[in-house]
Amino acid sequence: MPLFKPAGDSAVAVIFGDKIDESINKKVHAVANAIEKASPDWLIEVVPTYTSIYVYYDPLKLGYQEVLTAIKPFLSAEPRGEKSRIVEIPTVYGGEFGPDIEFVAQHNGLTVEDVIEIHSKPLYRVYMLGFTPGFAYLGGMDERIATPRLERPRLKVPAGSVGIAGKQTGIYPLESPGGWRLIGRTPLRLFNPEKDPPTLLQPGDHIKFVLITEDDFREIYREEWGEGND
Repeated sequence: MPLFKPAGDSAVAVIFGDKIDESINKKVHAVANAIEKASPDWLIEVVPTYTSIYVYYDPLKLGYQEVLTAIKPFLSAEPRGEKSRIVEIPTVYGGEFGPDIEFVAQHNGLTVEDVIEIHSKPLYRVYMLGFTPGFAYLGGMDERIATPRLERPRLKVPAGSVGIAGKQTGIYPLESPGGWRLIGRTPLRLFNPEKDPPTLLQPGDHIKFVLITEDDFREIYREEWGEGND
């Protein structure tokens, strides 16, 4: 049985575990999908994370204890035939596109080439989206390249930047502040409010980083964004 905790005065945190684990994450999304599909009238939003679900509800329709009772039948939902795409993410590593890659290499006693090979080898699972619209938190990174965040975050991180923070890796979909170590960049437009869905990646997807040249980057960037590389 998961752990329930109040999250403010109109949300419940349903906690299924305390570690990044694919089986836990699949359970999280199975239960979240079941609640969303039922769409009870008290429900405002369901937000899945690595290991938990935040269920936002209308306190004028149900109280906290009533929401717990309403949620419990959905806990039996099990992941069955999870739809999982493999999305290739063309990426340039290092240079102006990955200004922290040399630090990552030095921190871990590796060469830049080692970092690129290690980071681009796995098939990563999209565990959750958060921080900014479409920011993909990825599971499956090799701990050999784990690196602490910047001591002082950057005020501006370009859209498409691929970063490392501790044992995690992720992709910035929009230009935003950020403290992850930047090792590369993709020209793909990961968030586009004019599309449905607006996010290219979805929880449960798997992605593969594919090495490209700077010339390739600029060509794809123009196609995706309709403008030159900034």
